[in-house]
Amino acid sequence: MPRSALNPPNTDPTPIFEYFRGSYGSELLTAAIAHFDIFGRLERKPLSFDALAEALHLETRPATVLITALRAMDLLHETNGTLTPSDLAREHLVPGGYFDVGHYVGLAAQSPGVMGMVQLLKSNQPLGSDGSGSGTAFIYRDGMESAMEAEQSARHLTLALAGRAKNVAPALAHAVSLPEHGRLLDLGGGTGIYSYALLEKHPTLNAIVFDRPEVLKVADDLAQDYEIRDRVELVAGDMFADTFPSNVDVILLSNILHDWDVPECQQLIERCVAALAPGGRILIHDVFLNDELDGPLPIALYSAALFSLTEGRAYSAQEYQSWLHDAGLSTETVVPTGIHCGVLTGTKNR
Repeated sequence: MPRSALNPPNTDPTPIFEYFRGSYGSELLTAAIAHFDIFGRLERKPLSFDALAEALHLETRPATVLITALRAMDLLHETNGTLTPSDLAREHLVPGGYFDVGHYVGLAAQSPGVMGMVQLLKSNQPLGSDGSGSGTAFIYRDGMESAMEAEQSARHLTLALAGRAKNVAPALAHAVSLPEHGRLLDLGGGTGIYSYALLEKHPTLNAIVFDRPEVLKVADDLAQDYEIRDRVELVAGDMFADTFPSNVDVILLSNILHDWDVPECQQLIERCVAALAPGGRILIHDVFLNDELDGPLPIALYSAALFSLTEGRAYSAQEYQSWLHDAGLSTETVVPTGIHCGVLTGTKNR
């Protein structure tokens, strides 16, 4: 029998992802205490986000990742635009207090993980972009060395990322209703598993998976395993430079925008809108921070992982909605799809 991308797992793997990403919390907390003195600094003088970022000599993206995580840990509070230590942090993390445990946490200050995180925060550059020749793993940009361009590493990484997709794709397929006889563009589609689940759910739908050439070899193999290859077109290209297929009904951005900083996200959305047919939809399938950028903690830690490995971070639904509105689309509320993911729909006017 052919494989089915619509079969959900019997158990919820979300805790495994939370355990896996937990190390980023240790690194960010230790960096905040031992390298940036955030709690002592804010106890002496409460500051706005911008003022704190400037005092720490951090750009907006790393400052957002760090401060969002500390707020999600209930260690920083924001009131009327001003950041202060929470009661928990004031008693246990402000230097000099009787119950201060900052020096205990600081025992890990020189560990490789913490030192690496501090360097990432200060440089605002992902791992592999330091000229070491290792390249970046998860993203491709013209002129950038990327593991997605070499056959062996591209296959390994693409199949690794498919581990989550196989678990979440069934929920995504049931969360959205797509047009009959429509065309779906899966931008940066990887293995194509999300598209394949949607094709199974909608028997008259056709999909275009757009990605790098080596990645599409994996998508081709899986499309044949799922026996929907005749409804899939594989298009190789650079999402920032090459022309997208035009007049498509739906564009799926599944775990794509979180790889990029704000200007690139806005650019990709604008390029997608231009490729949409009137009344067409963009599906942003991703994780979502709270609109206040104060959690949830699992997403804040995933944001740190994204920050470390890509040029992006996790964003809030409000941030995504503002970009979609600026591009002329109306939006709906986020529908959960599993493992902290959800789908946000933007619709183009007819």
